[in-house]
Amino acid sequence: MKFVISMAFCKSEEILPLARAAEDHGWDAITFSDHIVHPERITTAYPYTETGERRWEAFTEWPDPWVTIGACAAVTKRIRFTNNVFVLPIRNPFQVAKAVSTAAVLSNNRVTLTIGVGWSRDEYELMGQDFHTRGKRCDEMLEILPLLWTGEMVEYHGKYYDFDRLEMNPAPSAPIPVWVGGISAAAHRRAARLGDGWISDLQSSDEILQTVATIQAMREEYGRSERPFEVMASPNDAWEIEGYKRLHAGGVTHLMTMPWVFYHGETPTLEQKIDGIQRFADDIITKFR
Repeated sequence: MKFVISMAFCKSEEILPLARAAEDHGWDAITFSDHIVHPERITTAYPYTETGERRWEAFTEWPDPWVTIGACAAVTKRIRFTNNVFVLPIRNPFQVAKAVSTAAVLSNNRVTLTIGVGWSRDEYELMGQDFHTRGKRCDEMLEILPLLWTGEMVEYHGKYYDFDRLEMNPAPSAPIPVWVGGISAAAHRRAARLGDGWISDLQSSDEILQTVATIQAMREEYGRSERPFEVMASPNDAWEIEGYKRLHAGGVTHLMTMPWVFYHGETPTLEQKIDGIQRFADDIITKFR
């Protein structure tokens, strides 16, 4: 099992010290959330709560993931970076490919792109992208990105994106893994057909393990069962070694958490967050391995 820290809800000035602490104490990766703006009123319900209300308040900081990853890569040497999640079809595929490949090159291939289609119609409209076609456009983008990352002359002719031969550089020297997030059947099928991994929401261990089994069955249908597949999970009912081992035995490869919450609650200081990073590593990571 690999252990990943979610930087959601952290203040921007805390991120670099936390990244250094995570690397110093043996964590495997850091993950960043993605929101462009925070509309005061939303026209689409948030799908991950019973009330449809968002899990955060207005004026929560959401730094750009790829700018932040570039900054973190400059002050670390080993730790990897990913997303939970990056809303892919709200953006232009060329801009995404350029940002991610540049981060991969400058970090010495320490990035994984973890994507979702998003839920906020409001943000899609502000970005000038079609909310209704986001799933189909996402599928085409997942075919386009690996082409652009080859650094060679490539072309693509799809329903939503169509371009003649071109190249994009700098290109990474190793493949960039792409994981797919989402709790819908469409997201699970997308992960099975086009992804190198899947990320859960905050779910029970049983729900996570059932989804892993479902996606693995789909991967067999697509003839992809022999390819490596990773799972980053956030269980809401496992907080100790035995619970983590059960998830690992069921196919979970990465455990994502906010370690400071276990020791200092939901509103810790920077010093308490760093203390939580160290204590979780001592209590769980070292013993798990």
